Amino acid sequence: MIGIFLFVISVFFSAGAIALELKGKFTQGALIIGTAEPESLVTLNGNPLPILPNGKFVFGLSRDSGPTVLVMVRNKNGQIKKQTLKVRKRVYKEQKIFGLPQRKVIPEKRDYKRIAHERGLIDVARRLMTYDADFDDGFVWPVFGIISSVYGSRRILNGEPRAPHLGVDIAAPSGTAVVAAADGGVSLTHENMFFTGKTVQLNHGLGVGTIYIHLSKVMVKKGQKVKKGQVIGRVGKTGRATGSHLHWGLTWKTLRLDPSLLVGPMPSVNPK
Repeated sequence: MIGIFLFVISVFFSAGAIALELKGKFTQGALIIGTAEPESLVTLNGNPLPILPNGKFVFGLSRDSGPTVLVMVRNKNGQIKKQTLKVRKRVYKEQKIFGLPQRKVIPEKRDYKRIAHERGLIDVARRLMTYDADFDDGFVWPVFGIISSVYGSRRILNGEPRAPHLGVDIAAPSGTAVVAAADGGVSLTHENMFFTGKTVQLNHGLGVGTIYIHLSKVMVKKGQKVKKGQVIGRVGKTGRATGSHLHWGLTWKTLRLDPSLLVGPMPSVNPK
C-alpha cells in the first residue's frame, strides 16, 4: 500500500505570509486535498479550482498525469504563490480475465443505445458540484476482502484488449455488507446497468465521488444523505463480472482516481 504523506508549502512576504498546504500522495491516480487562506483564488495548470469558505480545495492527478502540475494561489491581498509539483510515474501491470459473457466484452449493436444512456447517467452524477467538505473527514474501505484487481492495470478481457481498470476490485462473498467510504450524498442508484449492474454513486463535495458497482442489492436512494460506515448495499456479481466482488471507484469530476491511496492496508476480517 502506498502511504499518504503531507506536503506543506509556506512562503513569506514582507507584508505577511501566504501558506499553501497540500495533503496526499503526489503520484498518478491520487486525490490531493489542499488548504489555502480563505477567499484565495487557486488554480491548477491555469484552471480555477472551487474553494470552500475555510480554504479547502481538491484536485486529482489522472492515471497518465504528466510529470508536473502547477498550482497557483492568490490571496485576498493580491499576494501570489506559484508552485510546480512533481508527479511520480507509476508502472501498470497487465491483467488477463477470461470467462466473461462475450456480449459484455463486445456488445451487440442493440446494446449501444443503452450503454450510452447509462454512461451519461454516471457522467452527470460524477460532474455534480456541491460545496460540502465530506471528503476532508477521511475514507474507509467499503468492504473487507481480497484485492483481486488494482487501479490502472491494462485489461485483456476474453483475449480482447480493453480500457485500463480504473478502480479497485475487492473479492468478497455475495451478500457481504458494503458501506459508504465517507460521508456524502447519494447522487445515483441503478438496479441494472449493462456493465456495472446494481450501482451506487456517492458525492463527497467539490466534485469528489465514489462509486460501488456489481452489487447484489442497493440499500439507499438518490438524494439520501449517508454517513461513513453506513451500509449502502450488498456485494454481488451483477453486470460484467466473473465472480462476487465489489468494484470501488474514486472520481474527481470526470477523472477516475485510485481509491486505495486514501485508506490504509486492507484488514483481514469482513464486517457483519
